[in-house]
Amino acid sequence: MFGVVPKPLWEKRIPADARNRIQLGMRCALIEHESGLILIDTGSGNKENEKFIDIYGIENAAPDGRTMLEQGIREAGHRPEDVQLVVNTHLHFDHGGGNTYRDAAGAVKLSLPNARYVVQHGEYHYATHLNERTAASYFAHNFVPVLEAGRFDLVDGEHEVVAGVRVMPSPGHVPFHQCILLSSRGEHAIYLGDLCPTSAHLALPWIMGYDVEPLVTLETKRRVLARALAEGWRLIFEHDATVAMGRLAHDGKNYTLAPEGK
Repeated sequence: MFGVVPKPLWEKRIPADARNRIQLGMRCALIEHESGLILIDTGSGNKENEKFIDIYGIENAAPDGRTMLEQGIREAGHRPEDVQLVVNTHLHFDHGGGNTYRDAAGAVKLSLPNARYVVQHGEYHYATHLNERTAASYFAHNFVPVLEAGRFDLVDGEHEVVAGVRVMPSPGHVPFHQCILLSSRGEHAIYLGDLCPTSAHLALPWIMGYDVEPLVTLETKRRVLARALAEGWRLIFEHDATVAMGRLAHDGKNYTLAPEGK
């Protein structure tokens, strides 16, 4: 079987626009599980103002006033009310912003009203005790209403939330970031969140400027990617605008995507 040979690292840089922005996705994962629908991350929601949307170039609006998240759930044959569990990798606005939405009257409500929401206990504390570096990424209206509604399940450390869905601490981007390991019928996939936001970030030293603990990210990537390679996990990229998932390879120096079909 023929495949596409991965490009060298220097060809994987995402071109910037005139405002020095690169194109990214906000890829949430909807899992049809025997216990009910599970959603991993929720995108940016609909609550921010026009200036914010312009700065980040967010294209997220749906015709009904909600977002492409709810629209995507419906296109998959379900309703937002059907989601039973939401797992947040962390609570930055582009990962937990869709936990809640603002209705036509301006009220903030839960986007998935019948779901329990799972995040690391330390992450909730970190998101509610801000400093000058972190305040631009955490907005209380994305997660405080979830806690006030009694819908958060705050976990500590590695934890299997339901059969085949395991949260794994992966610090660096923020101290209590978590990846989600999905297991079914002997196959495994890991939702990487912001540990490796795009396929271009697989090389160990390629780390986002957003990371608050970049050297911790480096060691977390070393540990997680070594296991992913050894055990043949699929990788799911949340922010890669063109590559949704793939398997890992190592060229003797760097981690990269395996050729298609491998």
